[in-house]
Amino acid sequence: MKNIFLLFVFSIFIIPFSLGQEPWSLENCIKYALENNISIKQQAINTEYNSNVLQQSKINLAPNLNAGANHGWSFGRALDQTTYEFTEQESVMSTNVNVNSRVTLFNGLQQLNTIKQNEFNLMASLQDLEKLKNDISLFIASAYLQILFNRELLAVSQSQLETTHAQVERTQKLVDAGSLAYGALLEIKAQEASEELNVVNAQNQLDMSFLNLTQILDLDSVGDFDIIIPEFGDIATQEIMLTVGSVYRDATTRLPQIKSAEFLLSSSEKGLEIAQGNRSPSLSMSGSFGTGYSDYRQRLIDPDPLNPVFEPYPFWDQMVDNRSTGITLGLSVPIFNGWMVNTGISNARLGVMNSKLNLDTQKNNLYKEIQQSYADAVAARKRYLAAQEAVTSMEEAFKYTENKFEVGLINTVDYTFDKNRLTATQSDQLQAKYDYIFKMKILDFYRGMPLSL
Repeated sequence: MKNIFLLFVFSIFIIPFSLGQEPWSLENCIKYALENNISIKQQAINTEYNSNVLQQSKINLAPNLNAGANHGWSFGRALDQTTYEFTEQESVMSTNVNVNSRVTLFNGLQQLNTIKQNEFNLMASLQDLEKLKNDISLFIASAYLQILFNRELLAVSQSQLETTHAQVERTQKLVDAGSLAYGALLEIKAQEASEELNVVNAQNQLDMSFLNLTQILDLDSVGDFDIIIPEFGDIATQEIMLTVGSVYRDATTRLPQIKSAEFLLSSSEKGLEIAQGNRSPSLSMSGSFGTGYSDYRQRLIDPDPLNPVFEPYPFWDQMVDNRSTGITLGLSVPIFNGWMVNTGISNARLGVMNSKLNLDTQKNNLYKEIQQSYADAVAARKRYLAAQEAVTSMEEAFKYTENKFEVGLINTVDYTFDKNRLTATQSDQLQAKYDYIFKMKILDFYRGMPLSL
């Protein structure tokens, strides 16, 4: 029984803790950011606001309906609203109830055009939200690849340190045996100290890249946060078969910044139609219903001209008998309003022109970005292939240098020089590798492919 209890405790506390330490993939990072990023939440609120504006513009087509009631007292000479007679009694108590409604029948299609304009504004806002998500996704991908680069750079630094450490031990034995001068040991130890510093710097860069990614994700702390290391294979075996034109054609139909600019152009065109609608006459219809009660009013029960007899007029009887209804058609024709209509139309035309220029600017910027990204990808591939050949050559050359150093044909200075050249070449190869990966991911992203490794 005790063992069962301990197993239960382990399942509650230990297993969830272990699950929480699973490394994150790029897809996990992007998904988490899209669900928790504050900027995305703010843009989503703006989108919801535009949705409310659209909903309200649709409701505005319906008639309005209002009701009112008042109850009061009049003192001295006053007009009784139920009899339209002046009364001289000390006070008159009255109650009035009314209901009224109004609907616009025609106003130059301004209401319908406003609905369409708000629909375009909402769609543009949704595309702006997608644009923000894309930007954050690319930002996360860059930070993720930076971690992978720094991790491999750390591994290279550690490997170089291990090699140098083995040479220190070998040199120590040769110095102890009297085969080498003590100065050779000092030189190789200086190289070891330099490479230990390289390892520390590489570890610091890796830690900072982890911190950068966790800050982008808005995680509380780095803690045991780790990422999955993907297998890239030989990333540059094939030529880049894409063209700037094909990528641009895909991008213009997929990317949200282009769609947003197109929707804003449509919105401004509807804005022009709304402004032109102000020239049109407007026709409205209104209806009203009202009734009232006054304690001054009395009901005639004996119509004797010489001695008429009255009795109090009950409240509900008056409310029924005093009912009145009305229907009104209203026509308004704009003639002159301080040139405001013409100015509004002129400004709306300028808004359309500006929206067209904005769309052209977005397309031009996109084409230039794709041109630059394509050129960067081609250059990065060439640099990566050249770096691969350089690393292969330097590794072979360093093996030869290492063999000569071990038999005493070269001194520590020459050995250290060649070793540093190898380290620099390996570092360049890693930079070229991840630069090429990121540049190709950007091109794929323009084509509508999801970010993944």
